Amino acid sequence: MISYPAIPDANHYQLSQMAAIEDIFDSLPYYDDDLQKFPQLREKVDQELARELKKIDQSTLHAKVPPPIQLFTTDDHPLLKAELERARAGQPMPSIDTMRYQLPAPTSNPGSDEEWKEALDNARAQLQHQRIRQTNLALLQTYGANAWRINNYLFESTTKQFEKASEDLKQLTVEVNRERKNDQERLGKQLTSLETRWTELISNILQIEMANIALDAEIDRLNKKEAELADQL
Repeated sequence: MISYPAIPDANHYQLSQMAAIEDIFDSLPYYDDDLQKFPQLREKVDQELARELKKIDQSTLHAKVPPPIQLFTTDDHPLLKAELERARAGQPMPSIDTMRYQLPAPTSNPGSDEEWKEALDNARAQLQHQRIRQTNLALLQTYGANAWRINNYLFESTTKQFEKASEDLKQLTVEVNRERKNDQERLGKQLTSLETRWTELISNILQIEMANIALDAEIDRLNKKEAELADQL
C-alpha cells in the first residue's frame, strides 16, 4: 500500500471549517490489473459493492461534509423566514393585494365623516407612493446604468477568480494523478521483479526439498541393503 497526501487546495479556496485531512491509503490501480485479466472478478466486486451500499444509510452525510447552512435562525428576519418556509413546503405564493392600489369610496350613502377621512387618507398615501416611485425611477435612470455596470464587473471578476481556482484545482489533481501513476509504475516494476525473485526462491526451495526427500529415500534404501548384506555374512 502506498500513502499519498490529500490534493492541496487552490489559492482561492478557504477550507477553514474542515479538519485536517488524513493521508489517503489506496491500492495500486495503475499496476494491479487483475480485474482486466479476470472478468469474473469484476462481477464479484460489483456484487460485494452492491451488498455494502445497501448497508449504508444514505441519509447520513460523510463526516467531512459540512452541515447544511441554516438561514434566518434568529428572529431578525421573520418575513424572510416565513417566505423560506413557504417555499420549502411548496406552497403557492400569495396573490398580490390590489386593494392598496384602489380608491374605494365610502360604502354607505351618504358616507360618514370617518369613512370619508379614511378614503382621503388612503388617496393621500397612494399619491405619496406614486411620488416615491417617480423619484426612484428618476434615480434609476440617472445612476442605474453605472450601478449595473459596476455590479456586472464585480460578478465577472468573481467568476474569473472561481474559474481560475477551478482550473488550478483540476491541474493539481492531474499532477497528483500523474505522480501517482508514475510512482505505481516505477514501484510496480520493483514488485514484479521481487515477485519473480520470490517465485524463483520458492521453486529452488521446493527443488531442494524434493532432492532431500530423494536423498532420504536413497539413504533408506542403502541402509536396508547394508542390513541385508550384513545378514548374509
